[in-house]
Amino acid sequence: MRSSTSAPPAPASVSRLVGATVLAVVVLAVACALSIAYGSRPIPLGTVLDTVLHPGRNDEVGLIVLGNRVPRTVVGLLAGAALGVAGAVMQGVTRNPLADPSVLGINSGAALAVVAGIALFGVSGTAAYLPFAFVGAALAALLVYGIAAVARRGLSPVGLALSGAVVAAALSSITTAVLVTNASLLDQLRFWQVGALAGKDLGTAGIITAPVLIGLVIAFGLGRSLNTLALGDELAASLGQRVVLVRAVGGLVTVLLAGSAVAAAGPVAFVGLAVPHAVRRLSGPDHRWTILLSAIVAPALLLVADVIGRVVAYPGELQVGIVTALIGAPVFIALVRSRAVRGL
Repeated sequence: MRSSTSAPPAPASVSRLVGATVLAVVVLAVACALSIAYGSRPIPLGTVLDTVLHPGRNDEVGLIVLGNRVPRTVVGLLAGAALGVAGAVMQGVTRNPLADPSVLGINSGAALAVVAGIALFGVSGTAAYLPFAFVGAALAALLVYGIAAVARRGLSPVGLALSGAVVAAALSSITTAVLVTNASLLDQLRFWQVGALAGKDLGTAGIITAPVLIGLVIAFGLGRSLNTLALGDELAASLGQRVVLVRAVGGLVTVLLAGSAVAAAGPVAFVGLAVPHAVRRLSGPDHRWTILLSAIVAPALLLVADVIGRVVAYPGELQVGIVTALIGAPVFIALVRSRAVRGL
């Protein structure tokens, strides 16, 4: 077991980083192909390619590929990239290896706000969900930080994780209570509340594209600042880093990305926790490469999980949020038990 006083990992070579990026892109391309080709009805890749290149066909295959699988794949790409990068930024800003939008209750806050918007104001559609998701995510983040700040464990990694778990459980319970007392609302959102890509269209992807891209661009720009922040607040400040500003921008990016993902696909869990840890083994301590690789690997994981959910529950479907939770929960437990959880 690694000592908490061990030296930080050495930066990876540029050739290794470029190779890891190329490999990640290939994996993502394969995940996209699987997402479009496989489901309750497998379709040969050649037929898929012909359908995508000639979108005018109106037969059953055309409806399945263009009307169902391509839109859910595009939404999966955007939501996955948003969740992966949100997790990477959160871990860098808080120097907390347990930070993740689902673990710290941000996804739960966004989900509750969306449900409240539907129940109280009758909003409908992803465009209407977005502002509620942003507000809910921001309030949840502030609540978790406030609880952790006054708790005995303080703002330590485990302290933040415990505060996030409490807030997430409380908010999820309230969301469930609202849903079970409203039959029509429960029927409308029973799949969305666990995280789902089924039933999405290109309109949903179009609505979240702008906030996700804005969040990704800002996150990439934060990479160098997060590297400096990893040296510690005092040293970062002595090097001219505006620590409070970096943390504020990082929080804004997290809310923007997590809120967009929740509005489109529901509160998908653990993608932002597992992926940054996996890619950091390749990228080393450089947050610029960690963020880049997270933006590529996270959507690949989400799409593969979506395909698994379609295949294992045939002829039905296991929602993607359930599959990612099954994948991510053991990772979370391993991290909590590790001495490396002391900080990044």
